[in-house]
Amino acid sequence: MTVPSMSCPPPHGGGHAPRRIPTSLTSRQREILILAANGNTNADIANWCDVTPHSVTEVLTSAYRRLGARDRAQAVAIALAVGEIGVHEIHIPDRQRNAA
Repeated sequence: MTVPSMSCPPPHGGGHAPRRIPTSLTSRQREILILAANGNTNADIANWCDVTPHSVTEVLTSAYRRLGARDRAQAVAIALAVGEIGVHEIHIPDRQRNAA
C-alpha cells in the first residue's frame, strides 16, 4: 500500500524572511507587553501601572497593530523574534520550573 504524499502549505508566516516591524514599540507598549508576556491579566497590569484595564487594552491593541499581530500570544512571539523583548524578560513561574 502506497501512501500519497501530501504537501501542506507552511503555517502562516512560515518559510518567509524574518518579519521586520516598521517602527519599534514605544517604551509603554514594551513595558505592558512584557507584563502580559509574563502571564499577567489586564486588570493586574492596570493595578501595577496605576491605569484602567481599558488603558491596558488600548496600549496592547496598539502594540499588536505595530507588530502586525492578531493576539497577545502572537505579539509576544513576534516581539521575541524581532528583538523587541528578550527571553530573559519572561519569567517561568516556580511551579512550572519545578515540574520541568
